[in-house]
Amino acid sequence: MKKLVALGLTLVMGVASLTGCGSSSSSVAEKGGTIKLGVLAPLTGTNAEYGKGFEIGTKMAVDRINAAGGVNGYKLELEVKDSKGDQKESSDLARKFADDEEIMAVIGDFASGSCMANAPIFDEAGLVQLSPTASNPDYAAMSKYCFSIMGRQDGEAPFFSKYILKKYLNAQSVGVIYINSDWGKSCYDNFKKSADEVGLNIVETVNYVQDEKDFSSLITKLKAANPDTICIMDQGAVPQIINQVRGSGWDVNITTLGPGTSEQLIDLCGENAEGIYLSTPFFFDPADQDSMAWKDEFVQKSGFEPTVHPACAYDCVNLIAKAIEACGDGDVTRQSIRDNLANVEMEGVTGPIKFNPDGDITRKYLICSVENGEYVIKEGFDYSEK
Repeated sequence: MKKLVALGLTLVMGVASLTGCGSSSSSVAEKGGTIKLGVLAPLTGTNAEYGKGFEIGTKMAVDRINAAGGVNGYKLELEVKDSKGDQKESSDLARKFADDEEIMAVIGDFASGSCMANAPIFDEAGLVQLSPTASNPDYAAMSKYCFSIMGRQDGEAPFFSKYILKKYLNAQSVGVIYINSDWGKSCYDNFKKSADEVGLNIVETVNYVQDEKDFSSLITKLKAANPDTICIMDQGAVPQIINQVRGSGWDVNITTLGPGTSEQLIDLCGENAEGIYLSTPFFFDPADQDSMAWKDEFVQKSGFEPTVHPACAYDCVNLIAKAIEACGDGDVTRQSIRDNLANVEMEGVTGPIKFNPDGDITRKYLICSVENGEYVIKEGFDYSEK
């Protein structure tokens, strides 16, 4: 991983074939002033852990950039709004950002569904929506102003079925429980397609709506199908489901697709989290001093351990900063940020970032498990190639 000091302070490496900047947009940053970036994040509700991570990760990046003199003489400023994990709330805030000519780009939202609901708004306004975490494969293609750096569910979900369940765990029968959202449905559809291709036997599938608390009836239905392994597809509700599965006395193998290496999952589940398996595009490697220094700073500012999600949010700010830097002496506009962003290449905290033509990126995945209350890597990024 490249040195984080260089990433946060210089902002000069890794920009390839960037376009020039003009003044075609009506939103133009005042020379030598402040460039405002909007942030949409679920600061309250089921996914508040991830939203708070967005808030802290983006602020860490802005603080480093501004301490180093800003970008081309501009300082960066964040305007953070709580989308509450609700699509309507997110879209209402997206409209406010779109109508505010001082907002030059938006980072967020967390959920694919919210990002997809916001896409027409940002498209009409000619305003970038760069999501750290949206992974629905349909999202980025909705508008040339939509971007994401998490990777796509048509990459991670097949990896999960083929390489975690089928190859690594040798699961013979699988039960699936997933959140009934745009993200959850895309995740399951891509998972199911891959499972059918490799002969993975899905014996039961159940789903639930956002903010569900009682999963007992769904667990009973899964248990009746007698799978040897279950897969939970969600972020915020995963700890509750795990605890209710174990609380029912069911000693089934548990895997989860969505939360990554969330420390909150371990904190909320305790011994119930032991032995679960999951995928993640990133892991804070204790052998990597730069990675651990970033993690330590995040913990100091937040009071909790980071997942990949705040690291992605941090990288998003630096991507926008590189797009601004590429303007040189030209005007910084909403349009010029979009045009330059599409061509940025960067080694971020979360690894190499290079946008596909649609505006998302392709990632590889690790297999991790919880052992003795800690996440450990079971297989590296090359496991799918072995």
